[in-house]
Formats: sequence, structure tokens, C-alpha cells
Amino acid sequence: MEFLYLIICFVASILITPIVKKLAIKWNVTDQPNYRKVHQKAMPRLGGLAIYISFIVGLIITHEDSPYLWPIIIGSLIIVITGILDDKYDLPPRYKLIGQLLAAFVAIRGGFDLEFINLPFGGQLEFGYLTIPLTILWIVGMTNAINFIDGLDGLAAGVSAIALITLSTMAFIQGDLFVITISLVLLGSTLGFLVYNFFPAKIFMGDSGALFLGYMIAVLSLLGFKNVTFVSFVIPIIILGVPISDTFFAIIRRLVNRKPLASADQLHLHHRLISSGFSHRQTVLIIYGISIMFSLAAVIFSMATVWGSLLIIAILLLVIELFAELIGLVGKNYRPILKIMRPRANNSRYNDRL
Repeated sequence: MEFLYLIICFVASILITPIVKKLAIKWNVTDQPNYRKVHQKAMPRLGGLAIYISFIVGLIITHEDSPYLWPIIIGSLIIVITGILDDKYDLPPRYKLIGQLLAAFVAIRGGFDLEFINLPFGGQLEFGYLTIPLTILWIVGMTNAINFIDGLDGLAAGVSAIALITLSTMAFIQGDLFVITISLVLLGSTLGFLVYNFFPAKIFMGDSGALFLGYMIAVLSLLGFKNVTFVSFVIPIIILGVPISDTFFAIIRRLVNRKPLASADQLHLHHRLISSGFSHRQTVLIIYGISIMFSLAAVIFSMATVWGSLLIIAILLLVIELFAELIGLVGKNYRPILKIMRPRANNSRYNDRL
């Protein structure tokens, strides 16, 4: 039955998106080209509204009866309204943050919080007074992480779809029917929109879509893995490896360059890949592939022993760091590991000559 909901939302999104596109053009909610963007003409950018309406249609059809349902509806509505206003008026960052904080508080009041985790070697880590700040940091951080990678046709929607497939798979393993249902409803709505958003895009999702998807993935992952083991807590972080790592390196980059954290630049993952010579479509597909790699790692991670899990984390961190250095995510001169490896490689070649 859950897959039927996915199909219904997929069809609803396909039907609703062209209508929203016409409204975006009529209301002049468009994304104008500039030096940071890859598109060459004004594009309607209210696609998030189509995803949200399709999502609500799905919720009505499912007849879900859960105490978490209304907090999701109210919180996501606040986020979507914030995004629509930003799509139309380009809100200052502080006003967008206010909307995100309000939505985060709604989620916390609805029971979406991280009170404690069970440690892998025994014992329990209770967060106490840090419960609310940590939950807010997670929700706001993930909401903006998806927004950060929304720079190419189909990128944010595709990465979000991959994350939702993985979340629903993990929820199926855990037997969490509510998370499965909500994830598949959102997945169908996102895939329907992706039909119009993949390169060459006919409509952008805008902040209304990126913030909504980020918020929903944040609360669903928090709900699906709350109050569990440390290993399970890491799973959503791995699933969202692409937006999290891109956001992390963006923060490091701005700290190193002494720029405001909210400042924009052309050094995000998709920018660097295009600068390396890949086409628009190739860049999107490469990032899809990386997202799938993270998702597979999350599934393997969930079935591994504690030591196996720690090994997977170590390998992922090393791969992420090397990849970031190779493509210059922090900067051309930021290559600590490669600089360590290069002398050894030179010494090896010198010894071979001898």
C-alpha cells in the first residue's frame, strides 16, 4: 500500500508542477542569472510549492494517525512559507533563520528531540540541557545543507530522493511504518518534480523546495533514529554525507579565508566539479553516485560490528578529505594529506631509480 502512495504522489507532482510553474512566471518568482549561477536565463523557482502540495495530497490519502503528523505539517508549512517569501523577495539570512528556528521549535514540541544515545561499549550519554540546542542545530543544519547543494538542475532533488530511499529502507529494517509512509510520500512528490527539474530544468525548486526537503529529511531521520545507539545515530549523518560534507567544508573555507559564514562563493562541490572540466549533467550524475555510495555505506554500517563501524567511519572520513583536497573544496593550497603523501611518493620514485 505504501508504494501506491508513492505512485499517487508522483503523478500528483507531475500534474501540479506545470501549474506552479505558470504561477511562478505570473507572480515573477524567478531566479535571475548572475556570476555564481550556471543558468543563462531567468527561471521560475517556486517548485517547492509543487512538492509540498503533492506531499499534503499524499498525507490526506494515507489517513495517518500519529502524534508526529501535525508537528510535521505545521513545521513544514512554516518552512515552505519562509522559502516562498525568500524566493519572491530574497529575504536577509536572519529572517530565513527565524523561520527555520520556528519550524524547529514546532518539531521539538511535537516530540522530535534527541534526549540520549546508548554508547557502543556500554552506558548511556544523556544530553540533558543540551537536548534542545542539539536538536535545533541538527534540524537547522540539515535544512540549510540541502539548500547549499541546490546549485545545478536536479541536484538537490536527486540527492534528497536518494536520501529518502535510504531512510525508508532503514525504517523498513526497523519496522517503523510511519517513517516508511512519510518518506515514500515525500519521495513520490520529489521524483515527480524531478521530471521537470533534471537537466535541462524547466523549473527550479527554489528555497521553498530546498528548505522543505532539508527540514523533512532532518525530522524524519531524527524520528527514525532517536534515542538509540551511537551507531544508529551516525547512520543519518552518513546518509546525508554529500550535503553535510559540502556544508562542513564551506564553513572551514570561510573561516580560513576570514569571510562571513553566510557569504556566497563558487567553491561548493558542484562548482568545483564543473571547474574541473565536467559538464552540467556529468557533475549531477557524479554527485548522485557519491550520494549512493554514502547510502550503501550507511546500510553496511548498520549491519557491522562496533569495530567494523568505526573502520567504515575512518575510511569515509579519509575518502572525503582526499576528495575535498583533490578538487579544492577549501582552497587550492589546502592539501594537508596530499602534501604528506607527495614526499613519500617522490622518495619511492627516487628509490626505484636507484
